Amino acid sequence: MNSFFKSVCIVLFIIATTSVFAQKRYLDNLFVPLPAVTYDYVLKGKETLKLDFYEPNNDTEGKRPLIVYMHGGGFSGGSRNARPEVDFAKDAVKKGYLFASISYRMTRKGKTFNCNTPLAEKMETFHLAAEDLLDAVQFLIDRDSTFRIDPTKIILAGSSAGAEAVLAAVYNDDFIFNSQPAYKNFEPAAVLSLAGALPDVRYMIMDNAVPGVFFHGSIDQLVPYDTESHHYCNPDESGYMILDGSRKVVDKLKSFNTSYMLCTFNNLGHEAANIPFEYLSIVYNFFNEVVIKGKFYQAEFAQDYSKKP
Repeated sequence: MNSFFKSVCIVLFIIATTSVFAQKRYLDNLFVPLPAVTYDYVLKGKETLKLDFYEPNNDTEGKRPLIVYMHGGGFSGGSRNARPEVDFAKDAVKKGYLFASISYRMTRKGKTFNCNTPLAEKMETFHLAAEDLLDAVQFLIDRDSTFRIDPTKIILAGSSAGAEAVLAAVYNDDFIFNSQPAYKNFEPAAVLSLAGALPDVRYMIMDNAVPGVFFHGSIDQLVPYDTESHHYCNPDESGYMILDGSRKVVDKLKSFNTSYMLCTFNNLGHEAANIPFEYLSIVYNFFNEVVIKGKFYQAEFAQDYSKKP
């Protein structure tokens, strides 16, 4: 099922370089991850939000790229230190990345987040999660010399609800934050979205057209692949809210001539929100070429999934 898709992607990313070590640092397993260190990054009311910070052992690099990851869970569950998140963190660190897996406010815990959830509450949910993400980034940037972070090479990544927060913070910043200047001093190098969507693709402009990698199932019934209502709610329901999925975001990036990679899983639903361990090699290749080397790249791939009886 995966061999053809993986082989095509890897072949397309093979580019000769003059430095073998520079090529391999962000592609191959060169390091042993140190145990995660937990930090309190912000206090929201009575809730202290935490992040787990991972780094390579015996790494002498002065400034290192950082991946900041937001887990999924419908804004009501999930964990920054669940097994998939920990495995992803360690895998990235082996390649030479820093990695921060963050907690954020579970504003829908014990509540609905579906067609019965008023539109204003949905927008506030996106707003608060995006705010938490940028607070975590600011915490890390304020300590960039201590953590040896390259602030020009910060990648924001998320799954499902986490991906929605990431995309809202990056591509809908003026819409979500009502042009507030608090988070204007940070520009991510790239995003990784696993089954995420935007409140409004029209707010994507050249200034915020950050390169991105997008994984999405074509028949996702929770977070639309193209442009549909959230959870496919009907217009007469209080939770009716149009979202623009990976297809529309990529079309916009393409129009701006920005680097992107779209991986479409035909006949697959929201399962595409799971961390794509089988395909991480092509994700690292994209980051290496676009974020580390500053090269231009656009690609779209599709994998067909047969419906099981």
